Amino acid sequence: MQTSRRATIADVAAASGVGVGTVSRVINGAANVREATRASVLKVIEQLGYRPSHLAASLSRGTPRTVAIVVPQLTRPSAVMRLAGALTVLDEQGYETVVCNVDTPQQRDHHLTALASRHRADGVIVVSLRLSAAQVAAFRRAGVPLVTIDVVTPGVPQTLTDDVAGGRLATGHLLALGHRRIGFVGDTMRGAAAASRIGLGFITSQHRLTGYRQALAAAGVGYDRALVRRGPHGPANAEALAGGLLALPDPPSAVFAASDTQAMGVLAAADRYGVSVPGDLSVVGFDDIESASLLGLSTVRQPLVDSGAEGARRLCALLRGERVRPLRQRLPLEVVQRASTARPRPPAVGADAGDAAVAGSAAVAERAAVAGSAAGAGRAAAGGSTAGTGSAAGVAAARAAVRHAFAPFGSTLTRTARAAAAGRLCCVRQPGMNPFLPGRSVGF
Repeated sequence: MQTSRRATIADVAAASGVGVGTVSRVINGAANVREATRASVLKVIEQLGYRPSHLAASLSRGTPRTVAIVVPQLTRPSAVMRLAGALTVLDEQGYETVVCNVDTPQQRDHHLTALASRHRADGVIVVSLRLSAAQVAAFRRAGVPLVTIDVVTPGVPQTLTDDVAGGRLATGHLLALGHRRIGFVGDTMRGAAAASRIGLGFITSQHRLTGYRQALAAAGVGYDRALVRRGPHGPANAEALAGGLLALPDPPSAVFAASDTQAMGVLAAADRYGVSVPGDLSVVGFDDIESASLLGLSTVRQPLVDSGAEGARRLCALLRGERVRPLRQRLPLEVVQRASTARPRPPAVGADAGDAAVAGSAAVAERAAVAGSAAGAGRAAAGGSTAGTGSAAGVAAARAAVRHAFAPFGSTLTRTARAAAAGRLCCVRQPGMNPFLPGRSVGF
């Protein structure tokens, strides 16, 4: 009757008719072994399915031990931060690290098969990639310690956060500020790009959307499909998706982006459409990558660096022969409010006819500016006043129109416009222009 017991070096030695030392020299490629003996031992190793312990070999030779980290799309900020946390711990513990980048399901399967069957590393950390039961079993048969980060893996030590709860936190933050018309920008579930992401196990965006819907329902706010926009991951795609939201007849007053990277795309769309943040639009992201604080982006902070470090610590414990409990380690999430979220602006009440007229001419000026005609904006802002452009009334009307028309483009642009208007010459910078470069001069 066959047993599932893993073959040992002693089993190989007994079946080959040689000593354990000879088997060890064959495994390590030593020169002082006869070719016939080497061939015989290698044949038995193959027949028994013996996998030599990389850890034991490294200890006997005094060489550094090795940990492999399998991580998808290494250039993504969240992946970089998790990797940084893991590398810090592994370096402190004296491990060398091999990083395997994955962009496709085929690459994932290749790396996992190689690491399990060839025993290239003492232990393996898998980040954000869902593993099949067969893949987990292969590591167990090979005796290779395995931990995962940011993904549920039954029977394996795992460090993760609750993305559904995170979606509720982000949406709840906007609801608490008073927003009710809240948009969502996340990853698509259709098309070739989506198929690849799903194949790699990327479903965090879907989970965060679930949390968004749960928070709306709990607050008694109806779910509006028109406010949910999904597409391929990335800031440029998110900018296009957010542009569609901002172009709605009744646009949202706030947007929850499923990642900080996508939130940056939403901010870019707001700049392009002349929508002030947070005055006219609040934006919250997810992750709290390093650039989020520089941009003043409100976000749901997940401990990216800590998750990498905790995963590495748990693997080191397994390599020391320690039992790791609990298998599922959940790290906390929290909302970090910065400059991109605020209470919605109350509707204007009691504006007199003069203010309404200025607002109307400002809207015409804004549309002209977005269309790329700064000169047209200046002329429209002047509003065809019956007072001559050289009159005091004409200058005052121009100044007021400039203040109102270009306020959505940001405080720097507003100050520039005011200063220029004082001399009856307006220096206008359109959305996306570098504020430190000269703008286009428009006289009126």
